[in-house]
Order: sequence, then C-alpha cells, then structure tokens
Amino acid sequence: MVMPPILQVGDVLLSPDIITEYFACDIAKCGGRCCEEGDAGAPVTLDEIAEIEEQLDELWPRLSASAQSEIDRTGVAYPDPEGELVTCIVNNRDCAFRGPQGCLLWKRPISCHLYPIREKRLGNLVGLNYHRWDICKDAMEKGRREHIRLYQFLREPLVRRFGEAWYQELETMVEELKKSGILS
Repeated sequence: MVMPPILQVGDVLLSPDIITEYFACDIAKCGGRCCEEGDAGAPVTLDEIAEIEEQLDELWPRLSASAQSEIDRTGVAYPDPEGELVTCIVNNRDCAFRGPQGCLLWKRPISCHLYPIREKRLGNLVGLNYHRWDICKDAMEKGRREHIRLYQFLREPLVRRFGEAWYQELETMVEELKKSGILS
C-alpha cells in the first residue's frame, strides 16, 4: 500500500511528511536560526498583532535599539510582498522580538510555534505543509535519533491551533496507517 498524497483530519489537509518525517528542534546546535534568518517576518493574525501591541510597553526595554527603530518605522507587523501580515524584522532578516535567550513574546505567534509546519488557507479548509530548511538539519537528525516524528514534536502547537480532539483524531489516523502497513 502507498501513502496517500494528502491526508485529511477534519477540515485540515496535511502533507504526509508531517507524519512520516522525524524532527526535534536542537536549539543547542542551531541557536534558533529560524528566528534570525529569512526574508520576511513570521505570519501573524490581526488578533496576534493586537496581543503583541498590548505587550509592547513591557517588551520595549528588552528590544534592541535597531528593533525599536524598525518597530517605530513599520509597526509590530507589516504586509509582506504577497500581502500577508508578518512580524517586524530587523536588517531584512532578524525577528525584532528575538532576544539573546530566544523569543521575548510571552505567547509566540502560532506560525512560530508551529514551525516548521506552515499553514495556508484553502477556502474552507486549512492546508499544512512541512517547510524544509537546511538550517533545521540538526533537528531532523535529532528527531531520527530519538524517533520523534514532526507531528509528535509539534503536539503542543497543533493542539493550541486545532484542539485536543483534532490531535487525537490525527493520532488515530496515524495508528490506522501503521496497522495497514502504510506507515512504519
């Protein structure tokens, strides 16, 4: 039997590699480079922008001078070239809300929490894809070594985004795929 090209749990479509690939962040090795490299900020919702703005007075003294300057110029978020709202970045690459010990936000945007899974709206459905990035090779190796699949590593943010019942349905689907010999 062969893995279907797209899996569906509720109204969420998943690329199969979310359940087949191994992944476990290895911050000790990568230093959180996904917050330091890139050409746009993290996708955010209007509600998340409001949450960041509510925290801004408390965060302000902990932000770098360049982050403060960029936030003064663009705000906490801006539309990227595709029109999607993303968090403010500094020097066209670094998250403005990243400090020496990691994210300064008390509650990271869901797109950050879910990374390396990327979410895309597809009409009434949501699509989830695994965003492969070479800076995460240590995470792939650690996941393989510790036998942690991507969906298992991201249990908490998946539950945060879609709910416990949805995640249980995902686990049931994975067990059925194992029983049928499609997934080992």
